[in-house]
Amino acid sequence: MSPPPATLEPAPTTSAGAARDASAWHRQWNVANQITLSRLVLTLGCLALIDARLWGWAALVFLVAASTDFVDGYIARKYGLVTVLGRVLDPLVDKMLVGGAFIFLASIPEARVSPWVAVIVIGRELFITSLRGLLEAAGKDFSAAWSGKVKMVLQCAAVVAVLLELATAPPADWP
Repeated sequence: MSPPPATLEPAPTTSAGAARDASAWHRQWNVANQITLSRLVLTLGCLALIDARLWGWAALVFLVAASTDFVDGYIARKYGLVTVLGRVLDPLVDKMLVGGAFIFLASIPEARVSPWVAVIVIGRELFITSLRGLLEAAGKDFSAAWSGKVKMVLQCAAVVAVLLELATAPPADWP
């Protein structure tokens, strides 16, 4: 039996269908995914602070944003709130936070972050994301391993170290 032809007409909605759609929407936008979304907002704020050269504030916002990565994952696993949206959104926001920080810092000479660092970090993330997509499309699990979590902690520590060094460095015109 072939599937019905696709139409441009919206499917009729019933109150049961609308309730089911609303329920699905609420399941996707659970507290864990809301925390992930807050990390996206914090990421954009952090990058704006780096661009404004407000190093101490950028370090603080980066730390808060990075800590939400642990919190949202913990909540999602502990309370059974793992969703498809979360499995896509969480690593994307992680890459934006860390990759964005390295890109912005690489553009600031006094940060002394080589552009190669940003290229390597982002290249690795693109490779792993592509590999994850291929394996999961083939039905194989490619969940994050502890080595990936350690990598994230080390990258975050490096970004915070650079930001704090910039925050405490004497001005360029210091005698």
